[in-house]
Amino acid sequence: MFQPPARHLLRAKDLIDARFREPLDVPALARAAHLSPAHFSREFRRAFGETPHQYLLTRRLERAAAFLRNTDRTVMDVCLSVGLSSVGSFTTTFTRTFGLSPTAYRAAHPPPSNRVRIPTCVLQAYARPQSSRFREDSPARQG
Repeated sequence: MFQPPARHLLRAKDLIDARFREPLDVPALARAAHLSPAHFSREFRRAFGETPHQYLLTRRLERAAAFLRNTDRTVMDVCLSVGLSSVGSFTTTFTRTFGLSPTAYRAAHPPPSNRVRIPTCVLQAYARPQSSRFREDSPARQG
């Protein structure tokens, strides 16, 4: 039977989601959850399937991927802006996670300036369902 994570663990998870750029460690997260670091780590892993450090790293890498897709920031700037300090470690971890180096990942996604912007009114006009013929719309049959 599924049991939702305890509120104190969700508090720590939300802290990671909101402040992933900051230097967060297990003792700081455990304090937010009001648990000892060892107990917090065990409970977090049991509830979410990964350690607090893995969860934090995943959030940082997801944000880095978004920066690489949507901005022209340098790889070093992306690395630093998501809270990591070593470009070498960032590149290695990013490559292991996404299967492409940060530079190759960016090359695989067109830069935002090359994307065609379609006005909302055009999207709505083409997304609108074709008018259908209902029995009420057709002339009455004479029998």
